[in-house]
Amino acid sequence: MFRRKVYQNLADWKNSTNGTKALLIEGARRIGKSTVAEEFGKAEYRSYLLIDFSIASNAVKGYFTDYLNDLDMLFMLLSAAYGTTLYRRESLIIFDEVQMFPFARQAIKHLVKDGRFDYLETGSLISIKENVKEIVIPSEERKIKMYPIDFEEFLSAMGEEQIIPYIKTCFESRQEVDRGIHNKAMMLFKTYMLVGGMPKAVSAFLENDRSFAAADAEKRDILNLYRDDIMKIKSSYRKRTLLTFDQIPGFLSTHEKRIVYRQIKENSKSTDFGEPFFWLADSMICNECFNTADPNIGLSVNEERTYVKCYMVDTGLLLSHAFDENAILEEEVYRQILQDRLSLNEGMLYENAISQMLAANGHKLFFYTHYSNEKHRNDIEIDFLLSNNSKLKYRMYPIEVKSSKKYTTKSLQRFRDKYKDRIGDCYIIHPGNLSKKDDILCIPPYMTIFL
Repeated sequence: MFRRKVYQNLADWKNSTNGTKALLIEGARRIGKSTVAEEFGKAEYRSYLLIDFSIASNAVKGYFTDYLNDLDMLFMLLSAAYGTTLYRRESLIIFDEVQMFPFARQAIKHLVKDGRFDYLETGSLISIKENVKEIVIPSEERKIKMYPIDFEEFLSAMGEEQIIPYIKTCFESRQEVDRGIHNKAMMLFKTYMLVGGMPKAVSAFLENDRSFAAADAEKRDILNLYRDDIMKIKSSYRKRTLLTFDQIPGFLSTHEKRIVYRQIKENSKSTDFGEPFFWLADSMICNECFNTADPNIGLSVNEERTYVKCYMVDTGLLLSHAFDENAILEEEVYRQILQDRLSLNEGMLYENAISQMLAANGHKLFFYTHYSNEKHRNDIEIDFLLSNNSKLKYRMYPIEVKSSKKYTTKSLQRFRDKYKDRIGDCYIIHPGNLSKKDDILCIPPYMTIFL
């Protein structure tokens, strides 16, 4: 069991709702939803009962259809079936993989109203149309999103969490990090990019003497699960979804990293891929990043859904996905990447890692480009835009990601000049130490957690 920040969200839910709302944990497959739900039940309740609907018997499913109007009988049967005593207001019932039996999710309305127990739901692909079209979504349900292990959680798993307060102090005071600690933090960040944040991959890495190959094997199993999920789509967009998924590394390896629809399928356009992108984003396999046409008046207001970047939910998965012609990436290949001895598009990994860290911090992802008719090319390209969402004192925070220590700031300066009245801080995320350059704050990638 890794330390997961979402645990505190579960505690807050328990203390604030007092049984008046069920909690649904949404997230991609294999990110640890079931594990954290069960650990929460063990630690915070007198007893808990976990129903995994991916393996639940027809008899158990029948209890919900046959006895929803007789909850005394329903709870007695569940208690007997799972050998667990349930205590009024002291027990938690977990509906695991609830998308496999949507009727149980609909039953939440009646179960919460009964008030005897607390209810946690976990699910993948939970809001895809095929899984909810025949049920009433309960209003007595609160949702939270869960992501793969983030960089702070990864440091904790590696036994290196003690450097976080020092790095945070340097970020807040705009001070350079001690060179030795900076080098150590950068090595940990690069390790995080290669291993990723899928719990099984992190466990395999740690339990096998920090073996990248062991982690790679787990990541390939997860990628195969995702492909299997795509192949289960019943709608006509299944093939387009698989084509999109398979070409994500290719698009992220280009300079603009933007999806070009005709490269996925000849003569196609953005409207042909609305449902595939919805599926990939809604299943949380990918993090979408939309172009915003006029960020001066808000990011979401002017998002252009025809211009989109599609990042993998986990950078470790992206690396294994990019080398999908190999059965398993050899240990030496990983170590050469770690030591910068192997030619690789690090920009792809860096930018995906930053997108992953921003999404885990709750940011919706946007980017910005400006085409110059005079130059016949984009003269401003901003990788990410954050905002403070204030209606009175709106500020936006442009971010450029650089995988090399050699770069220019011209694009960021042009953007700052164009929107100077609405700019907060400007950031460049780069491998170097913290520094200030032309009123732009240059920070190492491990400080992204503080944005």
